[in-house]
Amino acid sequence: MHIPAKERNSEEAEWTTKLSLVVAVLLLWVWSEATANANDDELKRSNIDECSMLKSKIVVNIGAAVELNSRVGKEQKIAMEVAIEDMNRQSCYELALNYSYNFHRNPSSPTMFAADLANSKQVQVVVGTKLDAATLFLSIDENSKDVPIISLTSTATPEIASIPLPHFIQMGHEVTLHMHCTASIIHQFHWRKVTAIYEHNNLFASHSEILTRLSYSLRLVNAEIDHHVAFPSMALLSNPTEIIEQELTRLKSKSNRVFLLIQSSLEFATLLFQKAKQMGMMEKGSVWIIADDVANHLDSLDSSVTFNMQGVMGCKTNFMEVSERFKRFKFMFRRKFALEYPEEERLHPSVFALRAYDAVWTIAKALESSQGNFSLSENILHSDHEGLSGKIRFKGRMLMESPTFKIVNVVGKGYKELAYWSMESGLSESLVEHEVVNTTTGAGSARRLLSSVDWPGGLKTVPKGWVYNSSEGKPLKIGVPAVDPCPQFVNVSHDKRLNETQFTGFSINVFESVVQRLPYHLPFVFVPFYGSYDQIVEQVNNKYLDAAVGDIQVVEHRYAFAEFSHPYVESGIAMVVKVKPDRSKETWMFMDAFTKEMWMLMAAMHLFIAFVIWFIEGENNSELKSLGAILWFSVTTLFFIHREPVNSNLARVVLAPWLFAILIVTQSFTASLSSMMTVSHLEPAVPDIQTLLKTNAIIGCNKNTFLVHYLVDELKFQPQNIRVFDSIHDFPRAFENKEIVASFTIAPHADVFLATYCKGYIKAGPTLKLGGLGFAFPKGSSLAIDISRATLKAIESGEVQKLEQKMLSTTNCGSTNNKIQNEQLGPQPFFGLFGICGSIAVIGLLATIVHFVKRKAQTFMNYLLLSQLQRGLQIIKLFAQKHPYKYRKTAPAQDANSRENVSQNNELATPSIELPINCHT
Repeated sequence: MHIPAKERNSEEAEWTTKLSLVVAVLLLWVWSEATANANDDELKRSNIDECSMLKSKIVVNIGAAVELNSRVGKEQKIAMEVAIEDMNRQSCYELALNYSYNFHRNPSSPTMFAADLANSKQVQVVVGTKLDAATLFLSIDENSKDVPIISLTSTATPEIASIPLPHFIQMGHEVTLHMHCTASIIHQFHWRKVTAIYEHNNLFASHSEILTRLSYSLRLVNAEIDHHVAFPSMALLSNPTEIIEQELTRLKSKSNRVFLLIQSSLEFATLLFQKAKQMGMMEKGSVWIIADDVANHLDSLDSSVTFNMQGVMGCKTNFMEVSERFKRFKFMFRRKFALEYPEEERLHPSVFALRAYDAVWTIAKALESSQGNFSLSENILHSDHEGLSGKIRFKGRMLMESPTFKIVNVVGKGYKELAYWSMESGLSESLVEHEVVNTTTGAGSARRLLSSVDWPGGLKTVPKGWVYNSSEGKPLKIGVPAVDPCPQFVNVSHDKRLNETQFTGFSINVFESVVQRLPYHLPFVFVPFYGSYDQIVEQVNNKYLDAAVGDIQVVEHRYAFAEFSHPYVESGIAMVVKVKPDRSKETWMFMDAFTKEMWMLMAAMHLFIAFVIWFIEGENNSELKSLGAILWFSVTTLFFIHREPVNSNLARVVLAPWLFAILIVTQSFTASLSSMMTVSHLEPAVPDIQTLLKTNAIIGCNKNTFLVHYLVDELKFQPQNIRVFDSIHDFPRAFENKEIVASFTIAPHADVFLATYCKGYIKAGPTLKLGGLGFAFPKGSSLAIDISRATLKAIESGEVQKLEQKMLSTTNCGSTNNKIQNEQLGPQPFFGLFGICGSIAVIGLLATIVHFVKRKAQTFMNYLLLSQLQRGLQIIKLFAQKHPYKYRKTAPAQDANSRENVSQNNELATPSIELPINCHT
């Protein structure tokens, strides 16, 4: 039969691929064996002389108290067998594993396995998991308590040295470290309440001990346990699926959505997440965090299990996976585990297997180092070497080195690593940074490291950790003070026509505005409360009310048991008193209307404008030629009574804006002076609190508030000197009847009082800052965080300020600022006006100068030319007088008559020059 070439080539390629895989596996096996032999050569050579003197190896039986029906027990069994094979090739001792023969008697108690092995006298040391030292002490015979027992898991007892079992060794860490790692994750996302789930086993002495340790760790990060569920061991449950479903149904009805699985077997965790997935508790909004004992199995979970755990976070013990020793162990473990347990899908060893391997290795090293000087347990405690699971060194019969945890996130068929955590260094991005203590201690940096979490349900944003459960149809009960001292803030009234209670006021409006800004619907109903503010907060703390709104003053030291939202109004305690007139400062008050700079600028501008007017009008206006006239003109312009005519249009252009500026400045001066004269009448009758205390004055305050306690305990007023009133509107009558000298109320109430009663009252002394007005919630309430964020949004948007202005607009004055600030007017508000006037004056001055120069330019030039000509002629005349011979004629000598004629002729010959020296300017 002819086979097509294409099919023949395909078959050849397939056989080539299979052959390549077989060759690769053989080469890997040969390489691992060669590496193991090379690593063991040195140890073999060191022991060859000692072993050669022995006819046969010494047999040491190691008892294995593990649960062979669990994944942990299977891994530990294979790991110990691999370790014994490695040690038997190079040690003078023949190690052998012995399992408990009473396994089927009580498969849920490895502690009993260890006790049976120790009492059997057939083993020299026992290695087990989940061993309880207290139970072992009661179960082991007195003559068998010298057998070393090594526990491979963490413990809830930090001081095992106090247990009278001197040969019990804990090859694990204190479980509080796992709780701190989990609490660190809680802290980074600001969750305040969690639900704790755990499966009880013999590792813990009581149900409450694990909750105590978790509660302590959460308290350090300002969180707490809201609910907890303790399940019995899986082996003791007849129908675990039904019980888990019942408990999850109960938890689903709660509002909290942060679930911590802090202690569990792998079998229990598998069933728990399967039911949670079916019941919709692995959807958006839920948070699941697993502890070390479950997270360490993530490498060995089947895909069907990880399918139900999508989005789960956890703390997983970190160990080095890049060493040659680990790679060889992993190869040997996978090969042996696959042959013995073919039903398991994943073959990767967990840290539990590594600890079992390290335990056997530590026992072998202790046997080799023992020369009769120490017992086996003493040699184990003196161990100091690097194991597969970490550094093997003991202190107080526990591992000395604190572990490093990986923060992992289950995604797909595996998980991704988010960060590293240790007790010493906190969170860090990589293991290298962690080792050099380059940590991210800030919350913002830590959240950046954990920002790539894939949450349950595929949610990409951080879940808020709780939901409002409206399945029962019950809205939140919001308590409102029915009798409030300031109706503008809270007013509770009954509408007879509608037969319903109405809640109005500024605080009610703010709360409704804040609720509208929540990212979810929050149904609520207002409930009137007849009692004091302290009592309504106590009702909230006792959860008879879900929250309390109103003008509740946030005082942390008084309400330490309550949770408050962000204050929507800054507040404190203000003292209001009557005013008295004080005119002692009015003599030179008019000078205080303007600042010194303003006075100087006014004088300079006024003189400059007057100079410009004089320069323009001086030539053609005879009434403004003298200095006195122009000074009087500048004075009269201030009062608009100047009678000197201004003839030039340019002068009018300069003067007009200045008159407008003078009008504005004088009006401003009048207003400022009037305000100052008013303020001079608003001096407080009592300046401060010390005066009230010294004079033993009677004061008033509102009842049902914290003010009475504050006035007595903090300000040291005598109780008999304090009068209480229902409302702030009762204060005016008390002032008029001289029942009180001053009243104390919270600052927002004082503002409303002063805005209502505009005249006769004023704030005195400083406002005592104590916090603000906020909404009260039970301590640790997650709703308080969301309300605080929504309150900040309402404040930033200006909505709270608008509501406050609307409230004050209904009062008599419409403003709380009845105490006008005594501020002088400076030049800043008038810079623009003076700039315009100055610019126009400068332009007018320049125009006048240009016109003057142009008109006088020709006369000025003629004057210059005539002056130069006259000077030239004078120079010529002087030159002629100094040299007359140049202008005379020579003749021969004659008689006397002839000389006379010659003389006459010479005189006639002398030129006569006349210069026109008169010039007209």
